Amino acid sequence: MAAHPNRTGDLQQASFLTILVVVSLLMAVIVYPFAQPLLWAALAAIMFQPLYRAVLRRVRGRRNPAAGLSLLIIFILVLIPAAWIASMVIEQAIVLVTTLQQQPLDLAALFDTVYTSLPQVAREAVDRSGWADIGMVQTRLQELLTQSAGMIASQAVSIGSGALGFFLSFGVGLYVMFFLLRDGERIGRSVLCAMPVERAIADRLAERFLGIVRATIKGTGVVALVQGALSWITLVIAGVPSALLFGVVTVFFALVPVIGAGAVWLPAGLYLLVTGATWQGFFVLLVGFFIISSADNVLRPILVGRDTGIPDWIILITTLGGISLVGFSGIVLGPLVAGLFLASWSILREQREEDEEAAMQADDGIRVDAAGHAPEASAG
Repeated sequence: MAAHPNRTGDLQQASFLTILVVVSLLMAVIVYPFAQPLLWAALAAIMFQPLYRAVLRRVRGRRNPAAGLSLLIIFILVLIPAAWIASMVIEQAIVLVTTLQQQPLDLAALFDTVYTSLPQVAREAVDRSGWADIGMVQTRLQELLTQSAGMIASQAVSIGSGALGFFLSFGVGLYVMFFLLRDGERIGRSVLCAMPVERAIADRLAERFLGIVRATIKGTGVVALVQGALSWITLVIAGVPSALLFGVVTVFFALVPVIGAGAVWLPAGLYLLVTGATWQGFFVLLVGFFIISSADNVLRPILVGRDTGIPDWIILITTLGGISLVGFSGIVLGPLVAGLFLASWSILREQREEDEEAAMQADDGIRVDAAGHAPEASAG
């Protein structure tokens, strides 16, 4: 008779877990249209939590004013400059594409300059590879520029027509960030307590997650911004048109491991050398090699303080995969998922090692206890 209540309790527990899973899935489906602004709001709340705490001390522990002032500071110092830079970049991109359409690059003359400066062996290799047919390359490039101009125009129209959706998502992100700044620490503790794993494992996961967020945004995002700014200043000094556009492009390339900021300053420097701007080309190459590329090695240890333990090849794959899956947010989401994946398996390995060590200590204790009691047992 005692087994029946247990079966009823198990059924009730299984029903509750089923309801919990279904409701959680429905919740995920409902908030999915705002997944990206929610993700960026959460990441921003984590990164600006020190700012919120500093403001909270200034306003003597009043959480609502502290969150509001923090959000106002973020809006003025971060969001407004970002919007201004974005508008200038779009303007420079349109001007650059229009200029290249009206005055296309004379790739034939450029190719002849490079080709004649090569040694005989290199020229023969170029001839065998088929790259000597520069007319076809010129045609393809002109078609690409025409398509690029159309794409920029269509994107501008789509941004204008989707302005309501953009501002709605932007407003949702700011609104959520206010509450995450104010209540994020309490929400984090509640989530840790509710996780169906041991509290020690949940604490480890939370610690690794915060470390990965800090390393991804500070150690990668901030470094990429610095490299983009250095690239922009370098190109301005060298007299390269649309320098701000190329500086922003540098930021995106710097976010991707292996490729890095050299994908912009290296071709720019070589192009300047080939076109006869000798000192400008050498200046860009020297600054890019010794300053822009070295910024990563100098700033990352200062900003992060420790390595995340994620290999560069995994960051590269997850970054590109994240971009292909969810767009721009994949730059951050991909490495975060990779870091949590590696952290989870690392915690599992550490837990097994701790269990094995505890089992060995227990076995040693049993053997010592048995050896200590052996004489008394034989005397009895």
